[in-house]
Amino acid sequence: MKLSVVIPALNEAGEIGACLQALAPLRGRGHEVIVADGGSDDGTPALARALCDRVIVAPRGRASQMNAGARGAGGDALVFLHADTRMPPAADELIVQSLKTHVWGRFDVEIESRRASLKVVACAMNLRSRLTGIATGDQAIFVRRDAFAGFPEIALMEDIAFSKAMKRRGAPACLRARVATSGRRWERRGVLRTIFLMWRLRLLYFFGARPEDLALLYRGEGRAPD
Repeated sequence: MKLSVVIPALNEAGEIGACLQALAPLRGRGHEVIVADGGSDDGTPALARALCDRVIVAPRGRASQMNAGARGAGGDALVFLHADTRMPPAADELIVQSLKTHVWGRFDVEIESRRASLKVVACAMNLRSRLTGIATGDQAIFVRRDAFAGFPEIALMEDIAFSKAMKRRGAPACLRARVATSGRRWERRGVLRTIFLMWRLRLLYFFGARPEDLALLYRGEGRAPD
């Protein structure tokens, strides 16, 4: 089974090199790596071209970028990886084995940070995901190519919407092997503030708020929907 790793990127010049270098062993084992760029102006595409199989320019938006990358992929299975996330060394073997019995899945996650509180956050994320069958983009979602119908092209919560749709096809493979993701999002905003914001966004989404409104709230440019 050949994997296609799709990395949505937007102004990731500081991360993309290390991300792609970490994936070099997978490429050496016959898998492919695609960067789906959403219009970076910091040189991300140029840095990526020498270290991946293909750079695809796509309309800005994580969902549309991942869908564009998937359309250009030639693998039997797709792996969606954030530029600031690193997979474990034998990730390809784990994914291939999992997809023999499941149509999709995700990894557990650890958050790279000196803050002890983020270890608790990661444990909570993994437990919640295992109980609900909902995966987040930080967990390196993977799916069989023949079961992939695309991410809903919405402004936010595309991973939640995708998980809900995929659960109708079957429960996810919840791998206990961990991907390591950067703690920059939590550290920039503050851990408690970020936790509160993400739970608030999820709750609003559950009650039917528009993803466009939630995206504004996430960026600090709007107020909570009525």
